[in-house]
Amino acid sequence: MTDTINLLRECDSGIKTGIDTIDEVLSHIKNDKFVEKLSNYKNDYNKLLEEIESCLGDYGYEGKEPDTLAKGMATLKTNVKLALNDSDSAIADIITNGCDMGVKTLNKYLNEYDGAGDEAKEYAEKLIRLMDRQNVDMREYL
Repeated sequence: MTDTINLLRECDSGIKTGIDTIDEVLSHIKNDKFVEKLSNYKNDYNKLLEEIESCLGDYGYEGKEPDTLAKGMATLKTNVKLALNDSDSAIADIITNGCDMGVKTLNKYLNEYDGAGDEAKEYAEKLIRLMDRQNVDMREYL
């Protein structure tokens, strides 16, 4: 059960990081269609977050906040990139890099927590598919 909880909590933390990044860049986007796409992904992430947190609650656990240092570094990196270039292309690059990192990290956790239950693994795989789809959708703005 420990692997299940750990995997769910890592998914929870990763989604929160993704939502934070979307929130940071939305106001900089110039293309309305791009804003709409990212807003839709944010909604998808929020729905998945609710499901994961409900599942964690069923086990008597809460979600996991992203690591404070990692979150601070990600925010700093995003803000520096936006200060240097806040074009839609630069924002799409930030998002695709985040998706790539998220997919890589979640696959690492799927391997690390191989004793996790099927439901937790399904949530992780659902999140990976969502990030993969978002990554592909961002290509038209690169």
